Amino acid sequence: MTLEDLRVFVAVCRAGSLSAVARELGCTQSAVSQHVKRLEREFGVGLLERRPRGVAVTQAGRILERAARDGIAGLDLAARELRDLVDGGRGYVRLATGATTVRHFMSDAVVAFRERHPNVNLEFRTVSSGRGSFDALADGTLDLAWITLGPPVRGIEQRRVVELPWMLAVREDDEFAGRKALSAGELDGVRLIRLPPNSTSAAHLDAACAESGVRFAYDTSVADWDTALLLAEVGVGRAVVPALPGLAATGAGALRLVPLPDLRPLPVGWAMRRWDALSPPARAFAELVVELRRGRPGGGGQVELRQGRPGGDEQPGPLPRGARTHGGEQAVRLPRRPDSGA
Repeated sequence: MTLEDLRVFVAVCRAGSLSAVARELGCTQSAVSQHVKRLEREFGVGLLERRPRGVAVTQAGRILERAARDGIAGLDLAARELRDLVDGGRGYVRLATGATTVRHFMSDAVVAFRERHPNVNLEFRTVSSGRGSFDALADGTLDLAWITLGPPVRGIEQRRVVELPWMLAVREDDEFAGRKALSAGELDGVRLIRLPPNSTSAAHLDAACAESGVRFAYDTSVADWDTALLLAEVGVGRAVVPALPGLAATGAGALRLVPLPDLRPLPVGWAMRRWDALSPPARAFAELVVELRRGRPGGGGQVELRQGRPGGDEQPGPLPRGARTHGGEQAVRLPRRPDSGA
C-alpha cells in the first residue's frame, strides 16, 4: 500500500468512476483499478462495488476513505508548513469563491494582506457549486471557501462571518422604488429574476419566504447576484438580493434597493476542513476578511468567526493590480510581491 494508492482511491470515491479519475490523472482505467485492487488485497475486503455505470463505495470503503482523507490532508498541510519553513516565511493561500465574492467581500482584504504578507501567493478559483468547494477542501486542493452557510457537511467546518439582510432591487421608475421598506405581505406574487434553484443562496431565500408565507413567481434566471442587479437596473425585472458590501453606492444610479426586513437574513462565511489545521497564511487571510467585513480595520487580537452580525456598508475597492486569469482553470493568481530587500 502506498500514499499514491490512497490518493487515487479517495479520488475514485469522490468521482464515483474509475474512468473519470483515469482521465483526470492522464492514465488508463486499468492503472487506476490496480491502485484500488492493491488496497483491497492489503485489507482483505472489497472497497468498491463495480457497476455498469461507475462504482459505489462499500461500507468498508467509506471507513478507509474517511481515514485516508484525514491522513492525506494532514500530510499535505505538514508539507506546506515545511516548505514555508524552508522558504523563510513564504507560502500560498488557495481559496474557492463565487463569481461576486472578491468584488464585494475581499478586494480590500486582498490589498491589505499583500501589504502585510508580501511573500505569500493568493490564488482564487471559481467553483461552480458548494459541493465542488467541499470536495476540494476535503481533498486538500483548496484551503478556504467563501460560501453561503447551509446544512452540516461531514468533514467540513462552516463558520459564520456576517448575515446579509435581503433587499428588493428595482429600477428607479418602479412602483416600489420610493419605499423605505416592504413587508412580507406586499411581496406575495411579485415576479422576480432568480438564481438557479439548486444554489444554496436560492434555497435559503425560498426557505425564508416560506417562513413568511411569501410566494414569488420567476421570469428570468441568472448565475450570480451582480447579473441580477444589472438586469434590475436596466428594467428587465425585479430581484431579491442580499445587501452585499458596496451596494449603497450602486443605489445612486438607476438602481434602487428596498429593505425586506421580514425575510430571515442570508448567512455567509468561511468553510474549511479544520480551522486548527489551516496554515498560518490561510488563517491570517480568513481573519483579515472577517476584521474588515465587521468594520474594525486595524483591530487587534483573535477574530472569533463563530458569530456574525449584519454587515454590508463597506465600499469594496478595485481588484489589485497584477491579478491574472487562468483560462480553463478559472483562477486568479496574485503573484508574490518583489522582495524589498529586507
